[in-house]
Amino acid sequence: MSPPGTAEVEDQLWLVRHGETEWSRNGRHTSTTDLPLTDVGVAGARTLTGPLAAVDFAQVLTSPRQRARLTAELAGFPDAEIDADLAEWAYGDYEGLTTVQIRESVPGWSVWTHDSPGGETAAQVTERLDRIVARARAATGKTLVFAHGHSLRALAVRWLGLDVSEGRRFTLDTSTISMLGVDRGTQVVRRWNVQP
Repeated sequence: MSPPGTAEVEDQLWLVRHGETEWSRNGRHTSTTDLPLTDVGVAGARTLTGPLAAVDFAQVLTSPRQRARLTAELAGFPDAEIDADLAEWAYGDYEGLTTVQIRESVPGWSVWTHDSPGGETAAQVTERLDRIVARARAATGKTLVFAHGHSLRALAVRWLGLDVSEGRRFTLDTSTISMLGVDRGTQVVRRWNVQP
């Protein structure tokens, strides 16, 4: 309970981006390619244990990709429930490419504003991440999710009720914790991109 005159704020949805992979280190778009964590990624995932162990979560969900599942396991959640809705934005023909490489043929390209041939549309990403928002809202306590850079940024803006393209305004590093919550009925960002 907050003292009189302070905001009633509740942490409801915690986001963890997976540890480093070779492609995340090199800025390559990684969705369906199921890469392992690097040694740095493993070490980063282990640093998450302390901050997360002190919290009682009603549900813990993870992307089906091994980089997210292993991060969950190393952070102390080996039984995290796999939810395909948390998978990374599917980049289609741009899988494995950097933004610089893509912009050689599509100047100004961004996943937030342009199509990815053979990949997901912003509407498809919105639809599946809205299901995660609904799961978190329906939970009787805090929800923890382990997922990816673009999908978590998109999830955050959908939590806020914004268009998925607004995810471009949030940067998100590997092995970080972010918290979304509710302040007097308004869904808010409590903390973002926090290194343990």
